[in-house]
Amino acid sequence: MRKTRTLLEQVRARVRTSADRVFILKDFSDLVEAYDYDQVLRALRQLVKEQVLAKIGQGIYAKMRVYSNGARLLAGSIGDLAREALEKLGIRTFDCLYLQANKLGLTTQVPTGRVIGVQQRVRRTIIYNDYDVSYENIPRDPDVLRARLRAL
Repeated sequence: MRKTRTLLEQVRARVRTSADRVFILKDFSDLVEAYDYDQVLRALRQLVKEQVLAKIGQGIYAKMRVYSNGARLLAGSIGDLAREALEKLGIRTFDCLYLQANKLGLTTQVPTGRVIGVQQRVRRTIIYNDYDVSYENIPRDPDVLRARLRAL
């Protein structure tokens, strides 16, 4: 006779086996239908308490990685995780203007990676340990984009 797994065990197994580093509540929609929204949130809060996940925004959770010295850190940089979260939320992301200029050799400034280019309004706050992500409006018109890159 097979023992049924608890909701917490199901969420933990999904997080452990998934290749994704970021999870949004929509990733657990099948469990919300089977159980309850509050129960799924409770399971996610428990995984945050156990430091399996870290909450980096409203309804956004990131995997934690355990290093050989016992330290637990995010499974990637906050900028990379924020990009992944925004893509899951249906928001298209781009390199910020300074990163684009750096890639083109127009500047030697190296951006922090915590500025994400977007072409729509984003009201999500993504933050972890006082490192927050900010958004930069990237022009849709390529000529305007080239002019702004030259102005840097």
